Amino acid sequence: MSKKHNTKPANVNYFKLPRQLWRKIKKLFPKAPKQRGRGRPPADNRAILTGIWYVLWTGCQWKAIHKDWFGVCSSVLHDRFQTWQKQGLFEQILKIMVRFYARQRRIQWRWQAIDSRHCAAPLGGQKTGKNPTDRAKSGSKIHILVDQRGAPLSVVVTGANQHDKWSVQEIILGIIVNRPTSQQHLCADRGYDFDDVHQVVLEAGYIAHIKHRRRRGEPELCPIPGEVTYPARRWVVERTFNWLIKRRSLRIRWCKKPDNWLALIQFACAHIVFNMAFYG
Repeated sequence: MSKKHNTKPANVNYFKLPRQLWRKIKKLFPKAPKQRGRGRPPADNRAILTGIWYVLWTGCQWKAIHKDWFGVCSSVLHDRFQTWQKQGLFEQILKIMVRFYARQRRIQWRWQAIDSRHCAAPLGGQKTGKNPTDRAKSGSKIHILVDQRGAPLSVVVTGANQHDKWSVQEIILGIIVNRPTSQQHLCADRGYDFDDVHQVVLEAGYIAHIKHRRRRGEPELCPIPGEVTYPARRWVVERTFNWLIKRRSLRIRWCKKPDNWLALIQFACAHIVFNMAFYG
């Protein structure tokens, strides 16, 4: 009997970057200059990205990486990571994966969902704040927008003390590819039920499906337009967050620089989209 096609991603190898993923993105990285004379040869791009892959999944410190593991010392690994982050390579990796996903599976634009997740940030830094759900400890928020299947299309990082409604416009404008002009629905929980959020969503061309937030004086069984006709489709964004926090470096923010942490999130989202393009 013929072997059936596997529809489930294989177990992740923390020490090895997926070969198919590397093939899709290797053209983004600058080629090493030709070595002239004596001296140490430049580190291999794939080895460095594999080291970043290891940090993403394990959450270890950069200095904990031994040179024998990937052939690159920890200082070079961290320095190259910051260089690539400043060049916007991780955002480009996410964009390439979203386009690959669009070719393989087609982006399901009709129903989209938006949500956020709190993460502790013990070291502080920019875009952190007192987390109102964690005894005012320092924390950050990850905001994402996903399509109908849960593929992340936009990522934004803010402080934990910033309300979700102030990031809606930035998330919508930050969608990594061009949106079509067809009819689109946007689902959100009751934390986004504000008049200014409804206005932003309407101006962006969406039909809003935001869970009603009960006001003072309203009856418990207040009629909510559209809740019966269009049931909630917000679970896909919660599932995407569960996929993200499998990577231990995203459970707690240890990066003082928000751009570095955002780069790790973009790399993780690119891998999620890559898996969805291959396995559905």
